[in-house]
Amino acid sequence: MELNILIFLCLASFFAGFVDAVVGGGGLIQTPVALILLPNYSVASIIGSLKIPAFSGTSFAAFQYIKTVTMNWKLLIIMSVVAFVSAFLGSTLLTQVSNDFMKPLLLVVLTLLAVYTFMKKNFGQHQEKMLSFKQQLLYAIIISVTVGFYDGFIGPGTGSFFVVAFVSVLGLDFLHASANAKMVNLATNFGSICLFLLKGKIIWAMALPMAVCNALGGFLGAKLAISKGNSFIRVFFLIVVIGTLIRFAYDVFVK
Repeated sequence: MELNILIFLCLASFFAGFVDAVVGGGGLIQTPVALILLPNYSVASIIGSLKIPAFSGTSFAAFQYIKTVTMNWKLLIIMSVVAFVSAFLGSTLLTQVSNDFMKPLLLVVLTLLAVYTFMKKNFGQHQEKMLSFKQQLLYAIIISVTVGFYDGFIGPGTGSFFVVAFVSVLGLDFLHASANAKMVNLATNFGSICLFLLKGKIIWAMALPMAVCNALGGFLGAKLAISKGNSFIRVFFLIVVIGTLIRFAYDVFVK
């Protein structure tokens, strides 16, 4: 792999780690860059390789959140196990079929999500819902199965989908939603990594340098999100959702 290509990939990975640590969606940055710069590699190899830096950055971001934000560990462990299995199954399906048919549906979902978040000014600004543990567990499992499978099968924007699910369904504020999303996202990334390792799809020459850069971005992004709080994360969330929307619109209508 040429050095200039690796440098561009590492820069993309740094910014992806930063964005992902704040509100998710880092895959929107590094995935298109890698697909453009590495046209001779299979999509499965690129996606599989990018799971390594994604896991690295999410790990460093999660560590920063753990030190500051209160976590419901019992619920998180259950969600992580379910999400791991779902992501593994999603990645298995990705190696068998194309995922292009999902993009028009996601385009509609993201449009509604962006409009709702913009119109509802207090969305995610404070914790609102008081749910019983049984209710939390039921909703958490549904979220883990759905978003976990999405991460393995499609990928970009997974962190953002976890955040909006935690805010709208479980009633968390943006800061707690981002913190919890990092923990479950670790499990989905690991599930996909296990599958791609078994398939021999990871390009280590690009995955390891990108992992270092993604980790640095994740560390700095989490620090900033914690210091700035919910209002900053809400704005960042809107930017990332709109970016995701543009990406899928391009895939559906142009590409």
